[in-house]
Amino acid sequence: MSTTSLLQTACMTGKRTGRLAVGLLAVIVFLASLAVSDQAFAHAALIKTDPADGAVLAQGPAQFSLTFSEPVSPLVLTLVKPDGKPVPLTAFRLSDQTVEIDNPQPLKSGTHVLSWRVISADGHPVGGSLLFSIGAPSEPPAVSEAVDWPLRSAIWASKIFLYVGLFLGVGGAFALAWLAGSARAGQRFVAAAILSGLVASSLSLGLQGLDALGAPLSHLAQSVIWRTGLGTSFGWTVLVALIALGLGLLSLAGPRATAKPLALAGLAGVGIALAASGHASAAEPQWLTRPMVFLHGVCIASWVGALVPLGLALKGQSAEATPFLRRFSWAILPVVAVLAAAGTVLAVIQVQTPAALVDTAYGRLLLIKLGLLVFLFTLAAVNRWKLTASAEAGSTEVQRRLVRSIGVEMLIVLAIFGVAAGWRFTPPPRALAIAAAQPVSVHIHALQAMADLNFTPGHAGPVVASMVIMSGDFGPLDAKEVTLVLSKPDSGIEPLKRTATKPGDGSWRVDNLVIPVPGRWTVRIDILVSDFQMVKIEAPVDIRP
Repeated sequence: MSTTSLLQTACMTGKRTGRLAVGLLAVIVFLASLAVSDQAFAHAALIKTDPADGAVLAQGPAQFSLTFSEPVSPLVLTLVKPDGKPVPLTAFRLSDQTVEIDNPQPLKSGTHVLSWRVISADGHPVGGSLLFSIGAPSEPPAVSEAVDWPLRSAIWASKIFLYVGLFLGVGGAFALAWLAGSARAGQRFVAAAILSGLVASSLSLGLQGLDALGAPLSHLAQSVIWRTGLGTSFGWTVLVALIALGLGLLSLAGPRATAKPLALAGLAGVGIALAASGHASAAEPQWLTRPMVFLHGVCIASWVGALVPLGLALKGQSAEATPFLRRFSWAILPVVAVLAAAGTVLAVIQVQTPAALVDTAYGRLLLIKLGLLVFLFTLAAVNRWKLTASAEAGSTEVQRRLVRSIGVEMLIVLAIFGVAAGWRFTPPPRALAIAAAQPVSVHIHALQAMADLNFTPGHAGPVVASMVIMSGDFGPLDAKEVTLVLSKPDSGIEPLKRTATKPGDGSWRVDNLVIPVPGRWTVRIDILVSDFQMVKIEAPVDIRP
């Protein structure tokens, strides 16, 4: 075959592969748009239950309800009887932010546990339980709340390897295509990183299903586990990540003419995959947070993906090492600027207050990450302004120093991956603030009277208490006076008594009430029915920190 024919064949192959890259990128954008369209805006938090936690009821309710700070999808709902027998609850309805659950059978006297596990809009499972009693409390049935450390460790490790595949793999393929010229140093490493990402992303889908259903690692092979994982918003992240990793691999294996479009499409896929799920992308305003997550992911991949190929090219002293270094030095400044800006915006939205940096696990992880980033940025700045010029001029000693410095940068990057993977298990302060601002509600039921009591907000500090007083059969009760009494003997706090006022809407209200500490309080309502009759009803209530 003639040289002209070879060139024509290569050109045609390049055009076909280029069209394939554009088509795959279009698929990524389409999948991401589907993933975004139905997403709510926050990490779900339970704000109200019926019956209330700790309530003592005269008879079993016909249904249960769980109200969250955002719409959720139920995964596992279980009623544990006083004898410890679990009863699956399969009949439920979704009404905005409330899950209404049918009670399938009459309940006997004693303490029951309603256990729930739902999937939040950011793709993370949320679970908990509440206790209520029929007739009189009994010894609560045992409900295991132990952390599954093997599963949690597997999720954390798979997250790190997914980052390695997306950032070092796809990002490395982009660097080889756009910055390295004809240098091929680091290609094997990049291919290995992509392959590890392909394995990790696939495995993480099953781990997501296990976590969602609260199942152990031994159930990983069950099909329901994988279907559940795919049904969460994280399923979209995995699907788009697989396409991005495939594009990166094609850019390495295909003709040089198609490497750039394939690598660019893969880089875009990295940003879209990260924006499809997670704490940051699910936050409001999504018109801002999702683009910021996209830019943050793309910039990380562009920067750290180039480090290994560049370091190996300098170490091997190839002819293309100096041009590679020059291109990287020219491109890295705007990349780091956008990376820092996007990260700052996301951190402000997620953390909200400086105190949350210390008071929450999410904030403490962020502080560790910021400390590593300061070290990384300082090292990168020294490389850029102290070593690069001499290395470009051909100084062998400086090039060796630069290689060692890049090695240290890579260790810091891997440490940052490990810290970021820990965020998978920590709700952001933004979500905690939403939950804390919600009221705490308790229904107090006795033969002579009952009350629906709300504390707003439901955390320690200044609150407003509002009460609706009723007779024992849910009829109106025209009380002459209502007094709210709060006590917490285990903390040495004597009863706090406040007389309620009647604002005219049928409720009673206590303003300027301060609950000094969080925890379980005993609340009592003294109802003066007449000059000769006082009814007292009480129940426990949990006040959040």
